[in-house]
Parts: sequence; structure tokens; C-alpha cells
Amino acid sequence: MNSRRTFIKSMTAIAAGVAMMGSGLSAFAKDLPPIKVGILHSLSGTMAISETALKDMALMTIDDINKHGGVMGRKLEPVVVDPASNWPLFAEKARELLAKDKVAVVFGCWTSVSRKSVLPVFKELNGLLFYPVQYEGEELERNVFYTGAAPNQQAIPAVEYLMSKDGGSAKRFVLLGTDYVYPRTTNKILRAFLHSKGVSDADIMEEYTPFGYSDYQTIIAKIKKFASEGKKTAVISTINGDSNVPFYKELGNQGIKATDVPVVAFSVGEEELRGVDTKPLVGHLAAWNYFMSLKNPTNDAWKKQWAAYAKAHNLPSASKPLTNDPMEATYIGINMWKQAVEKAGTTDVDKVIAAMGGQTFKAPDGFTVEMDPKNHHLHKPVFIGEVKADGQFNVVWKTPAPIKAQPWSPYIPGNDKKKDEPDTK
Repeated sequence: MNSRRTFIKSMTAIAAGVAMMGSGLSAFAKDLPPIKVGILHSLSGTMAISETALKDMALMTIDDINKHGGVMGRKLEPVVVDPASNWPLFAEKARELLAKDKVAVVFGCWTSVSRKSVLPVFKELNGLLFYPVQYEGEELERNVFYTGAAPNQQAIPAVEYLMSKDGGSAKRFVLLGTDYVYPRTTNKILRAFLHSKGVSDADIMEEYTPFGYSDYQTIIAKIKKFASEGKKTAVISTINGDSNVPFYKELGNQGIKATDVPVVAFSVGEEELRGVDTKPLVGHLAAWNYFMSLKNPTNDAWKKQWAAYAKAHNLPSASKPLTNDPMEATYIGINMWKQAVEKAGTTDVDKVIAAMGGQTFKAPDGFTVEMDPKNHHLHKPVFIGEVKADGQFNVVWKTPAPIKAQPWSPYIPGNDKKKDEPDTK
């Protein structure tokens, strides 16, 4: 009789658990601890304008996974830290997340200097980092999955477009960036690419400004002079962080219109244009792998989910909830990591790394994106959009399918000898 009662109680508990799962409520195994997940983004300092939204998107994605039963029946527990746009502090916070908090994975970094700062820590402690932002390539690490674009998935297509008839047939180029590794390496690649297309150094102007720079009067005057010297000129901007606001304001102040000197940006999306009067900027360009304005059912559902989350959590962005490319890359990365953990049956880093290759995900960009089986980069579509008066982008060019990343640019001498997969442990 006792055994029968025990059986009935067990079946009742199982049925209740199934009912909870079916009703959308979280039901986690009581004897299993949560899986800690690190979020490593600047919530203060010059990069907060870009990175805060990625922290919020990570929390939304984790919240959604938990609502659907977590990962292997375990709840995800986010551990959020603020490295405050301080590059050495990124390394300290990464070590804290891995060694003290014992997180299973970290989603974070924006600038390449912050990523370079944390790499030795992830290699030493065998941690796992998902990096969600376009970057300069020239790197392939076993402990990192790159869900943003490599140069051939953003920078090269953008310049090819500017040189095309549809893009204005540009002949002279201004390479304008923030003074750190991503702009300098990207521009090294672009200069070599332009040389391969017959563009001479006399038709390339290169300028850099510090993080947080705000006085663009003189630089934009130099651009106007350079552009007045005959050939059609375009500006390629790798300015990062809050410096984009004064840059675009000064662009408007000095009357540089897209029809005269188009600017294509690699680090400016919907979020960065939030605080800018975009009416004088109509027609200037950005190259990304996602825009909020893309029309497809997956994007529509994702935007609604984000708007509802922002409102429910009273986020500052709730009155105008925007999505952008690095937010999408964050969302894809967390969901792919979940899939890999469930395939591996464990959060063990070595086994998750092995399970990540070939993971696919239906993305808001409208494509099913794939993690390359070898090179730790996503196959991604490329879009070029024109700024509209409302701060959104009108897509003027796109690839018909996702493009495989080239971590090692073919325009850098010697890269043809480098392996297209990271070294094993």
C-alpha cells in the first residue's frame, strides 16, 4: 500500500511538473544548482552608449531561456560586471568571473582592445568567451566564438559598394577611426584592398582620434578640403563609442551631405544614432549584418519581445526600444551556446567547444546562420543601409546568402599560410 501511495505521489509530481512546463512557467530540478553566466560589458565610460544595450539583450535572452525550462533543466544565473570602458579592468573582471564566480561562459566585450585584454585570461583558465561585435580579424582563438563580422563580412563589401556605380563610384577615401587596434588593423586591410583596386596612397587620407574625442571641426574641415580636390570622395568611419555623436553633429553643421561625400560607418547603428538629429544625415551609410528595419517574421517577433522586455523592466530605452546588429549577435550567441551545451550534455568548456561547430539558428536577419565547423566564426549576411530621417536604415544592398568569414584577410601578406581553425588545447 505504501509503495502504491509513493508511486501515485511521484506520478502526481511529474504531472505537475509537466503542467508547469506546458503553462510556460519555469520548472527546474531542485537538486541541480543554477548555471552561472558572465556578462562583461561597459555600463559606464565612453563605450556605455553601445554596450549597455548588449547587457540588457543578454539578460532578456537568459530570462527567455529560463522561462522555457533553462538549460538541461537548470536555471541560468547571470553575473553582470562593469569594466567601465577600462581595458585592463576587463581582464580583472574576466578573471573574477571565471575564477571566483565560476561562470560556465562569458558574453561580452565590444572594442578589440578589451577583447585582446581578456584573451590571456580565457586561455589561462580555459574559459569560454562569445564576442558579439564586428572586428578586424587577424585572430583565431580556441576559447572564443566570434558572432560579429570579420572584415570580409562588413568592411570589404562596404568599400566595394562605394566603388560601384550604385554606391557613387568613389575614387578617393578617408579612413577615419578611433585610435586603437580595430580601426588601425581594419584600415591596414582596406588600404591594401584599395591598392589592389588601383587606388594610390595620394587618394587615401587616414586620421585617428582618441576615445571620447569630441572636437571634430578641424578634421571635418580637412575632409571637405580633401574631397574638393577633384575625384569623388567617400569616408569610411571606424569611430567607436560616444565620439560618434559629436562627429555626426559636426558633419551636419558643416553641411557634408551624403550626395557629396557619403560616410559609411562600421560601428554606428540604431542605438548610436538615438541621440543625434538624423535629418542632416539622411543618405549616409552603415554596413552591418542586421538592421532593425528588416522585414521578416523572425525579426518582427524579436522586436516585439524586446519592446515588451524593455517596458516590463522599465529600461531607459523603453520609450523607444531599438534593436541593432551587436544585440542580434548577442542573442544568437547565447542561444547557440545553449544548443551546444544540450548537444554536449554538459557545460564543460572543451566539450561545448566541440559541439559548437555546425550549430545553426534562425536569426532576426532573416537567414539561418551557421557557426563554421572549424573557424569559430558565424556565416553571416551583409547589408548596407542608408540613414533615414527617423534614425532607422533603408537597406540599399545585401548579399543573397550568408558569407563565410575569413579571419585571416587575404590582403595581408603571409595570411595564406595561416590555418583556418584555432590551435587545439
